[in-house]
Amino acid sequence: MKTLIAAYSGVLRGERRAAATRSESSNGGSALSPQRSGRWGAGSSILSALQDIFSVTWLNRSKVEKQLQVISVLQWVLSFLVLGVACSVILMYTFCTDCWLIAVLYFTWLAFDWNTPKKGGRRSQWVRNWAVWRYFRDYFPIQLVKTHNLLTTRNYIFGYHPHGIMGLGAFCNFSTEATEVSKKFPGIRPYLATLAGNFRMPVLREYLMSGGICPVNRDTIDYLLSKNGSGNAIIIVVGGAAESLSSMPGKNAVTLRNRKGFVKLALRHGADLVPTYSFGENEVYKQVIFEEGSWGRWVQKKFQKYIGFAPCIFHGRGLFSSDTWGLVPYSKPITTVVGEPITIPKLEHPTQQDIDLYHTMYVEALVKLFDKHKTKFGLLETEVLEVN
Repeated sequence: MKTLIAAYSGVLRGERRAAATRSESSNGGSALSPQRSGRWGAGSSILSALQDIFSVTWLNRSKVEKQLQVISVLQWVLSFLVLGVACSVILMYTFCTDCWLIAVLYFTWLAFDWNTPKKGGRRSQWVRNWAVWRYFRDYFPIQLVKTHNLLTTRNYIFGYHPHGIMGLGAFCNFSTEATEVSKKFPGIRPYLATLAGNFRMPVLREYLMSGGICPVNRDTIDYLLSKNGSGNAIIIVVGGAAESLSSMPGKNAVTLRNRKGFVKLALRHGADLVPTYSFGENEVYKQVIFEEGSWGRWVQKKFQKYIGFAPCIFHGRGLFSSDTWGLVPYSKPITTVVGEPITIPKLEHPTQQDIDLYHTMYVEALVKLFDKHKTKFGLLETEVLEVN
């Protein structure tokens, strides 16, 4: 647009010179008349003003899109951190106002709807396809890489690694359609499993269920793998809160060696295991790491044991500048690679030997997946996946 205006201004200046020449020829070399001079001066001023307007940085399309991306990520981070608590406080306050009936009706309905999350929730394709998630995806950017087809006649448990601070890749890839998970794995319904405590928070539970997020507990997983037909894929962030405590840029480590419960569930239901590694998940936030034995690590472990999550001291960039600290994650690429499924037999009562066997197979498959793709996504050939 700026180029077109400049070109148009040049044309007008050329026409002015030609008109002046004609006028001088017809009037014996006299200058342009005041009327014509004023008219052309006004036109030039308008064009100059338009040129200035279109050169304003906030109207630049790429800058506007970047700000929309930042805002879309920030709204999710704030929802993750404070939406549940904020809605609980607001509803409790509503009890003390003239609008108390609204709170009563909501909590009455909540009592009847309490078990819905354990049955897969209420997935909304409309919510999963919101434009905000595409801005969310493009901010980093996030992409989903498929390596093998998944049969719709089977059920699956995806082991997602690493946890990172907030599991941004897991959310974007499996709780939205931003990376087109339903097109890449047609007929497969993904359910991202997260802390059951989140579903005790009013309003937040509705938000989570609309994206296909479910509680990570045995009752829910048993229901989805035995009473919800086939084609279900439950995504479990295996490392959980413990893994988040070691999340830091430049580190590729997973907490997996003693995490075998997901393998036992897979054997009981005959659900295939799918190793999944998200390159870049640890790069988007910087965290203060407390050493083992320090008071900080002691506090984190107590929270993890009694509440289910470990509080992390972390930071990203600021809302308006990448040079300041804030809650907005750094815009580092996150690439989630879904590996080859491991066929699992159905055993009603798997032995510890069975669990150990398939757990070993899973760990080997995850390491192989990491080694095969690491150089494609910015890591050195010498980089090794640390399995703790």
